[in-house]
Amino acid sequence: MRLSRYFLPVLKENPSEAQIVSHRYMLRAGMIKQQAAGIYSWLPMGFKVLKRIEQIVHEEQIRAGHIPLLMPTLQPADLWRESGRYDDYGEEMLRITDRHKREMLYGPTNEEMITDIFRSHVNSYKDLPLTLYHIQWKFRDEIRPRFGVMRGREFLMKDGYNFDLDFDSAIHAYNRHMVSYLRTYERMGLQAIPMRAASGPIGGDNTHEFLVLASTGESEVFYDAAITDLKFGDRVVDYDNREECEAIVKEWTTPYARTDETHDEAIFNAIPEDRRRSSRGIEVGQIFYFGTKYSEPMGATVVTADGARVPVHMGSHGIGVSRLLGAIIEASHDDKGIIWPEGVTPFHVGIVNLKQGDSSTDPACEALYRELSAKGLEPLYDDRDERAGAKFATMDLIGLPWRITVGPRGIASGKVELTCRRTGESEELSAGAAVDRLAQIYAQI
Repeated sequence: MRLSRYFLPVLKENPSEAQIVSHRYMLRAGMIKQQAAGIYSWLPMGFKVLKRIEQIVHEEQIRAGHIPLLMPTLQPADLWRESGRYDDYGEEMLRITDRHKREMLYGPTNEEMITDIFRSHVNSYKDLPLTLYHIQWKFRDEIRPRFGVMRGREFLMKDGYNFDLDFDSAIHAYNRHMVSYLRTYERMGLQAIPMRAASGPIGGDNTHEFLVLASTGESEVFYDAAITDLKFGDRVVDYDNREECEAIVKEWTTPYARTDETHDEAIFNAIPEDRRRSSRGIEVGQIFYFGTKYSEPMGATVVTADGARVPVHMGSHGIGVSRLLGAIIEASHDDKGIIWPEGVTPFHVGIVNLKQGDSSTDPACEALYRELSAKGLEPLYDDRDERAGAKFATMDLIGLPWRITVGPRGIASGKVELTCRRTGESEELSAGAAVDRLAQIYAQI
């Protein structure tokens, strides 16, 4: 993409309404525009990052054997009355009456609807286990929406639901989700720590939140520093192997890590003092096992091998897709702007032409653009007639992981400058070598 043809409405000044880094940089980098309190339009660059995050989530869910579908944003109130949650959910639920006086709601979550889908089409234990998920917009009428996409009213979320015959099978689904989430977050350049948490209005006894450590987090967290040394890496997992998944979950849940709601001071104090940590955390996902909480009242049952009809065991598992943009920025930025991890960057590399219109730099930039594209990379070429300082400031603000700078002096000696946004380190090398280096880096992502 050529920047002269792109829609990137960057701001030079910090917006007064933005209280935290991610909100400030998303507005300044032209990623979002507020349309109402807690409701945003996603402008082209923000939308690109959103779709990259969504794609990683899809890939890891499918890798784990989960099946995508799409449920609507509006739901009939009668489903929620069946489960008993309609009157309990509170004012966060946006209730609507259509022209036929039917009571509807803008879905904050989908346990009832997915249970209705299941009971309509599944009758036998032979169809289990089954996990269905979707990525869809949701709405919760927050009383004080703030912090940009971190606490908005409308948000994009992945929520998945498992259906299993018994407790042991459902716990395997729980473990499978935890493992898939660990892979998902690492691919985005995040360390999201699974922490024992409270279930809230979803219900259930077993639940973990995934939290990214950041000073702007909404939750106080307590943890053993040993957990921050754990890395999932490139290990290959057999998601059908219960023992393998259970072992990985044990690895990540044995070190103490809890939110303030479930914090146990006595257990925490038993950790060696030099490893005790308290911080703030941003929730980016949560997994629940809640057994037959929804299947019993809503009649989601299957016939077993001996002819008995039993309610299925269920769990729900969410990832805050839109919230992840804010979390990534909170965890990865400096005083110049965003620093995108390679896995979610909107463009793989920025090309800066120091002298637009020059007979040597223009063709060199065009050749770089073609060669990078031929390697399957997506460059953003700053071909504007702007001073070099303004171009560098824009690149720093939008946070592309790599930048190639092309100037007349470098071209004369057959070199371009490749700069890493995270470290600030630069290297002079030939244009072909720069392209090859970037191709190697992204091939490992």
